[in-house]
Amino acid sequence: MKKCLFCNIEIKSIVLENQLFYVIFDKYPVNPGHLLIISRRHIPDLFDLNETEFNHLYEIINKAKKMLDLKYKPDGYNIGANCGEVAGQTILHFHLHIIPRYNSDVEDPRGGVRNLKKPVEYY
Repeated sequence: MKKCLFCNIEIKSIVLENQLFYVIFDKYPVNPGHLLIISRRHIPDLFDLNETEFNHLYEIINKAKKMLDLKYKPDGYNIGANCGEVAGQTILHFHLHIIPRYNSDVEDPRGGVRNLKKPVEYY
């Protein structure tokens, strides 16, 4: 995939990796420490992962959390994948956001991602 940004990532950008995934810092972070876990295999989104990839994803998520806990000491996390352009996915190659959260980084964090758009039902 010559045009896919994630298929052509610079090796020096990788901060963690395993057999099926690599991890980089998000170029446009929501908070300090915002990471992207990216599949080595070019697939559109989370729903295209196979069972082996899900197992390796579990492993790399926990490695990433340990790294962030040591380096940034967050108070919580948001973890999510945008699946499809209408869900906000801009690079159509699987990637999972790990966003460290800190006390007082927003006025009222209740509802998590519900604060991003008008909810169907209020929290």
